[in-house]
Amino acid sequence: MTTPTADTYPRQYARTQRLSLGEPRNIGVSPDGSRVVFLRSRGGSDPVNCLWVLDVESGEERLVADPKVLLSAGLESADDLTPEEKARRERLREGAGGITSYATDRDVTVYCCTLSGRLFVGGLVSATARELVVDGPVFDPRPDPTARRVAYVSGSALRVTDLEGNSREIAGPSKFGEPDNITWGSADFIAAEEMGRYRGFWWSGDGERLAVCRVDDSPVQTWFISDPTHPETPPSEVKYPAAGTENARVTLHVISLADGTRTEVMWDRKALPYLADVTWVGHDELLITTQSRDQKTLVVALVNAVTGTSDEIWTDTSDTWVDLVPGSPDRLPDRRLVVVADRDGWKRLLIGGIAVTDVDLNVRGIESCGAAGVVFTANPSDRPEAATAWRWTDERGVEPLTPLDGVHGIVVGGPTSVVRRASTSLVRATTTVHRGDATIALTSHAETPLVSPRVTFARRSGRRIPTALLLPTNHTPGTKLPVLMDPYGGPHAQRVVDSYAAHCTSQWFADQGFAVLVVDGRGTPGLGTEWERSVHLDLATHVLQDQVDALHAAAADNADLDLTRVGIRGWSFGGYLAALAVLRRPDVFHAAVAGAPVTEWRLYDTHYTERYLGNPSVDPAPYDSTSLLRDADKLSRPLLLVHGLTDDNVVAAHSLQLSSALLSAGRPHEVLPLSGVTHMTPQPVVAENLLLHQLDFLRRSL
Repeated sequence: MTTPTADTYPRQYARTQRLSLGEPRNIGVSPDGSRVVFLRSRGGSDPVNCLWVLDVESGEERLVADPKVLLSAGLESADDLTPEEKARRERLREGAGGITSYATDRDVTVYCCTLSGRLFVGGLVSATARELVVDGPVFDPRPDPTARRVAYVSGSALRVTDLEGNSREIAGPSKFGEPDNITWGSADFIAAEEMGRYRGFWWSGDGERLAVCRVDDSPVQTWFISDPTHPETPPSEVKYPAAGTENARVTLHVISLADGTRTEVMWDRKALPYLADVTWVGHDELLITTQSRDQKTLVVALVNAVTGTSDEIWTDTSDTWVDLVPGSPDRLPDRRLVVVADRDGWKRLLIGGIAVTDVDLNVRGIESCGAAGVVFTANPSDRPEAATAWRWTDERGVEPLTPLDGVHGIVVGGPTSVVRRASTSLVRATTTVHRGDATIALTSHAETPLVSPRVTFARRSGRRIPTALLLPTNHTPGTKLPVLMDPYGGPHAQRVVDSYAAHCTSQWFADQGFAVLVVDGRGTPGLGTEWERSVHLDLATHVLQDQVDALHAAAADNADLDLTRVGIRGWSFGGYLAALAVLRRPDVFHAAVAGAPVTEWRLYDTHYTERYLGNPSVDPAPYDSTSLLRDADKLSRPLLLVHGLTDDNVVAAHSLQLSSALLSAGRPHEVLPLSGVTHMTPQPVVAENLLLHQLDFLRRSL
């Protein structure tokens, strides 16, 4: 008889995909507020998502689509996914399986989704599901707003089918006599990885036309990503636009289903090559958002879908960069433009060009826009660790919809709203449906963490840097503790947040005998324009200095922090920061774990890197000053490099080139290659043992 193995946090962390499984997600609400649609797996360690619908009036949750039933031959595996679907999940950092996305008609009565490249459709009122047999494989299917047809991508082509499975190609290289490198209806790499635009086609409101992206990847250099553990498998070819190199050529076309007429949307693509967003705002009108290559200019244009002509209705400029903000732009029913822009030192909500939020709110995204006003999320300036939902209306101005503490997300449909709330005071996040005075809690199967974070938030040093300090659960005051810095530290991501789950891994490290300090220094969001823009042309100096200053300030407040034993760990930008710390400040940092680090910014993509460091073909100096390869001979502390060998975002060449430079300089270090692993580490065995390996390294080194 086998003795059961005791559960541990690393095992739970891996098994539950960072405590995310079993929680309601991908939530949608019907326009009349009567139905809430969502994905959820059946348990906290079950990675297979099913589609569910909540009847708001009765409070009943109904299962709509179960992959185990739909795929009667068995569940999909990674080998069953199309290349496009694998890429989509990687861009979204999606580690779950089953139904990972779905789309609905305008009234949220009909849905469609894919499983193993097959198309499934069904009714959300009747709670039915069936396979629609069409020419495939199927990627990114979307019903038209009137629920008569479904458009989907198959390979390089965009196809449309009726609900009986009669499909036809609407756009594609073969249809238009174009080279095979042209794709229709898909997002290019940069749009999906950096702009938050994961799609490449959009239905008109009447379901008679489609706005479709045409992507020409021929100018983009080809990189080859191989899995060394399978030498018999050819490497994957990836069109990767590294900083300073050519991007894909993206154009937009409106295609009529009635006669196949194709109308190209015209804008100044030479000055504004990036297509960031497309939205139908009327029967014959589109809003498009475009950016200059240096991202110092952003233009919103109103497009006549019949003629393809566009008129610029909003332009924003900056001497650093203009951010893309989720949900912005949009338009109210009275045609006033709604945008989020940096004004007076903060991201503010602008209605018809007038700022309606005060400078004590940093707006993070627009969630809905309509006759009932504009719903958005924002950080209060005095609580950057919180994210609150707000509503603006002409009559009442700006009002909070959620408490001012915690981290909130919100989805709105008619009189119904669905709020997800996380907080360090809540062991598990809650998802609640609100309609009038009635409140319904959506069921969550997420597991209760096996650790209990004890987080102390503080603003430290003269710059009032946001920090979170975690000590061992049974810490005895007066006992000296080695310090582990646990940052991300880079643009567009916060780690110091008022969320229980966000700090569980830090607490686990603390319970192994560390004082863990999480620091959001300059360059991270939530504290206004100057704070974010301070990293312009230099992603190293201020970022690293704030980690140092926050550490020293925390130690001044707590004598138990032992500054003679300081480690740092991080992933992606955090991995860059960890390696940077031991290379440039060995007087402060005594060991580092650098996971998937960007070691040479010339090897990272155009849109992200050039936003902060400029174009290296124009001015290489910012790249030279922030490259870790040039600092290899400075290493005097233990460094562990960790990298997935099939990572197509931060490619393994980053760690391998740094390792080579370190070896050439005679600097001992450790390298942990993760076979078959991409930029995320969803595999349970990898995720669990990676935590344990880091702990072992830090204990040996500190």
